Amino acid sequence: MYEWIKALHVIAVISWMAGMLYLPRLFVYHCDAEVGSKQSETFKVMERRLLKAIINPAMIVTWLAGLYLAWIGHWFAAGWLHGKLLLVLLLSGVHGFFARCVKDFAADRNLRSQRFYRFINEVPTLLMIGIVILVVVKPF
Repeated sequence: MYEWIKALHVIAVISWMAGMLYLPRLFVYHCDAEVGSKQSETFKVMERRLLKAIINPAMIVTWLAGLYLAWIGHWFAAGWLHGKLLLVLLLSGVHGFFARCVKDFAADRNLRSQRFYRFINEVPTLLMIGIVILVVVKPF
């Protein structure tokens, strides 16, 4: 059963990361759309659906499967897992920030620039790199 849960965890992580990398790109393009335009309204629908149908469920499955694997595998004493959990908590915080951005765009309250969203788009990538290194290399 452990291997099946691990496979589910990896699938959920891939789905979560795909959404976390795509959503801020939508924000970049949404910044160019005039408030109230058909294009802006289309971005609102895309952002909401991506968050609600893919990113949120994938994050929940990632956390549940990951905690189960850590418990069953007796990994909670491992230093690498502590580092991974810290990075996953940070990624979850970025997720929460993106959810707030979706609400701001939906209410036509975005105050941030394209440049900001281009920069913030790199944060999930950097966190993912750290998480993968910790899981595969287990440096401590």
